[in-house]
Amino acid sequence: MPVIATNNAANSALNYLNQNSAAETNKLSQLASGSRIVQASDDAAGLAIGTQLQASVTTYTQDQTNVQQGTAILQTADGALAQISNILQRMMALATEAGSGQVTDNQRSQDINTEYSQLSSQITSIVGSTSYAGQTVLSGSFLQAVKFLTGTTSANTISVTVTQVSVSALGIGSSTVTSASAALTAIGLISTAINTITQERSKLGAYESRFNFSNQDIATNIQNISTAQSVIMDADVASVKSGLSANDVKTQASVAALTQAAQLPTELLRLIQS
Repeated sequence: MPVIATNNAANSALNYLNQNSAAETNKLSQLASGSRIVQASDDAAGLAIGTQLQASVTTYTQDQTNVQQGTAILQTADGALAQISNILQRMMALATEAGSGQVTDNQRSQDINTEYSQLSSQITSIVGSTSYAGQTVLSGSFLQAVKFLTGTTSANTISVTVTQVSVSALGIGSSTVTSASAALTAIGLISTAINTITQERSKLGAYESRFNFSNQDIATNIQNISTAQSVIMDADVASVKSGLSANDVKTQASVAALTQAAQLPTELLRLIQS
């Protein structure tokens, strides 16, 4: 019924105007932020799930860095072992030369053994100088059962152990080629040392292969989880834009309705005046 004490029509129009304006503001916020959930009240459950997925992506991204660093460390160790293997092969050649009868003891001592001992010292030098971030990788405890995190829990690890290397551990620390008999003994020791280094390089290669497959798995997880997180958290621009247009029309209609409703008491006064 028409009354002048309370403008019910204006109140109703104002209520719809507030609702439509709030909806339009929310759509604009979604477009500006690119997120479907601007505040927790938009989708509390979606926010919780999306945040968990986002945390998983962050963790996996760090896992990629862990794996890449682990691979770099292994490659550093393998590069050093490759040089040691080359040195051992040269020492084998020298021992084989010294073990032959056409070489004199004087030549063995002054010429062949001089290079042989220098090469042995070079192995020690390589072991001591091969490091990653200030930590030696072929000696010390840095790579003794060290665990690299590759997942979202503490159980997702790759444990790496690199055997400590030294001329003593290789069994050639006291070997010489100063005589034919010593050279023949050195040949056997060096052959064992080469096998040891080869086995260690094979182990490092197996570690690297595992790291490579782990890195591929992590990349796949990041892709899939990011897609799932995007579905929940990211705004569908086309849908939001369409909704914004609809809310804009409603807002304009509410403004027009409120304007007309505000004039209703005046119209009723004219009825009284007549």
